Amino acid sequence: MIKIDLKQRKRELLGVITILLVVVIGMSIYKYTTFRSGFEIVDELGGNVFPSAILSVATTDAQVIQPIDSNYIGNPKSCIAIKVKSRSAYSRVRIEVAETPFFSRSVSEFVLEKPRKEYTIYPEIIWNYEALKNNPQAEPISVAVSVEMNGDDLGQRVRTFSVRSINECLLGYVSNGTKFHDTGIFFAAYVNEENPMIDKLLREALNTRIVNRFLGYQSKTPGAVDKQVYALWNVLQKRNFKYSSVSNTSLSSNVVYSQRVRTFDDALESSQINCVDGSVLFASLLRAINIEPILVRTPGHMFVGYYTDNSHKEMNFLETTMIGDVDLDDFFPDEQLDSTMVGKSQNQMSLLTFEKSKQYANKKYKENEKGIHSGRVNYMFLEISKDVRRQIQPIGR
Repeated sequence: MIKIDLKQRKRELLGVITILLVVVIGMSIYKYTTFRSGFEIVDELGGNVFPSAILSVATTDAQVIQPIDSNYIGNPKSCIAIKVKSRSAYSRVRIEVAETPFFSRSVSEFVLEKPRKEYTIYPEIIWNYEALKNNPQAEPISVAVSVEMNGDDLGQRVRTFSVRSINECLLGYVSNGTKFHDTGIFFAAYVNEENPMIDKLLREALNTRIVNRFLGYQSKTPGAVDKQVYALWNVLQKRNFKYSSVSNTSLSSNVVYSQRVRTFDDALESSQINCVDGSVLFASLLRAINIEPILVRTPGHMFVGYYTDNSHKEMNFLETTMIGDVDLDDFFPDEQLDSTMVGKSQNQMSLLTFEKSKQYANKKYKENEKGIHSGRVNYMFLEISKDVRRQIQPIGR
């Protein structure tokens, strides 16, 4: 006869019920944490927003800053994303981004095709381009994002971002802790051949009678391109620019790297330039007269170049810091040039500095040519060509 131990059976049953309760509670907690609070606000640039990077690609198809995850949906130009795990196949997600001084409130909806898969989603960001363009210094903003999935509220997240100055050019950033992405192409955003002040400068240059017109590459006369470039040099020198070494930004990060650049208007209004400011300013004028400029970067320095022929076989380079009030003996210590300039007219001095600028920059190019074309960090050879303009537009100041 088989005896049934009721007490033992009760204990076993209670044990099973307890285990089931633990599993159910655990699943509920998992579902709550995953689907009620299971999203985070992410970005590629360590919580930094660069107005120049947003403005320069706003009307192009360029994707210079790569998405943090290849498995993304939405428009990565938004610069702000969320990470969330889908519940089931074809989960519907609604993302609301609250208004800030730099963008309007927006609502975006997406369908996540695969079940229980983590997605990176870029919601629509309706940027206030004027606010970005007129932001003179870094400013913190609170970005608030609310998410719903299949009608269930997943809550709200808030993260502080730093909207950088319009004068900060993104040089590059690090992803996954090790991979460096060079974004030096953004220097092209500060080359502004459409600035309204350019017409005035070109008229001033024509009034010097150095050239009668700006023909770009159309003239077949030897030296015609260099003569046009000298006319630009001459008119800028008459504006009495002062050399300013200011180039650092307030950014302190091991994820992103930036360089301060004066816009076209800033440089003219302040009459101050460093090597970068002078290079993008001069490149703007070259583009305006249909001479293709080149921005050349070496560690700690930048100078401008230009093609002297339409076939792009020959180049010259200029040390634009010599436009300003500088001591030529610093560049050519063995020649004692400053003493030879006594008694020379302004135009004679201007022509001398122009020729010496070419000599100095051409030498620097030859000395660093291998590195400049190597693609290594801190080196750059950036032609401001039609192809580059299809990717990067001027930021408009």
